[in-house]
Amino acid sequence: MKKQTAKYNGTQKFILFCFFAIVLISVTITGLLLWKAFAWSRDAEEGDIPSTLTEVLPDSQDVKDTLSSILPGTGTKEPEADETEPETEPVPEEDVPDPHVLEQQREEWYLLLVNKWNPIDRDYSLDLVELRNGHAVDIRAYPDLQDMMDDARAEGLQPIICSSYRTNQRQRDLFKNQVDKYLALGLTEEEAEEQAAKWVAVPGTSEHQTGLAVDIVALDYQILDEGQEDTPEQKWLMENSYKYGYILRYPTEKSDLTGIHYEPWHYRYVGKEVAKEIYDLGICLEEYLMK
Repeated sequence: MKKQTAKYNGTQKFILFCFFAIVLISVTITGLLLWKAFAWSRDAEEGDIPSTLTEVLPDSQDVKDTLSSILPGTGTKEPEADETEPETEPVPEEDVPDPHVLEQQREEWYLLLVNKWNPIDRDYSLDLVELRNGHAVDIRAYPDLQDMMDDARAEGLQPIICSSYRTNQRQRDLFKNQVDKYLALGLTEEEAEEQAAKWVAVPGTSEHQTGLAVDIVALDYQILDEGQEDTPEQKWLMENSYKYGYILRYPTEKSDLTGIHYEPWHYRYVGKEVAKEIYDLGICLEEYLMK
């Protein structure tokens, strides 16, 4: 008796072809999504940057706006190896102060601290001056900003402002867009929000809502990534911005304190005296206010 050999008919061959084609397409799409996730993770808060931006700032005026005084934070001392801890009742976890949180803000308007632990007051108000390109900044901080931009251009550089004051709604839209990108990759809502917060500030915690922060890029390199630090414009700003009262707000290796990854384009106004001290000591705003 002859042994029969199984053969695939035309329909079966077509089904097998479709199966392998689907597998190949799935692998390709997965690879593209992973690549996009990496690219998205390098995006900065704003994302899209206009190709041509110039700013003209009008005359200044005094604005009365003061905040309450600050109380310095307190630290805790770890017991040494040969020390015995005192017999005290444990402090409930909810009563332990967060070392990142200011009990009260400084009264100087230019030292307002806004980050993931210190949200902006709902009643916070400010007077804005609008730039010709549609951006806006706190009217009290713009004269020094204009001087800085003018002096940089006098050196033959081409810095441009790509982001400035944002309304709470604008910040909500930016954050939601970033969350949606991660949701599209299959993350849960909680996971997507956690990842998005690493690159876009949660509404109410962005310095851009204070009018004291600006993102500045080079005209010929309008990408918000670490490559920005290699442009002549950023090198000049990093060395000279403190002279005009501005600091590089999110320096490298300070993410644990600022809550934001390194951004070599984000500058914050703190006044000339404070800016020089922060620059000389190589610290960030959180360290200055909490010391």
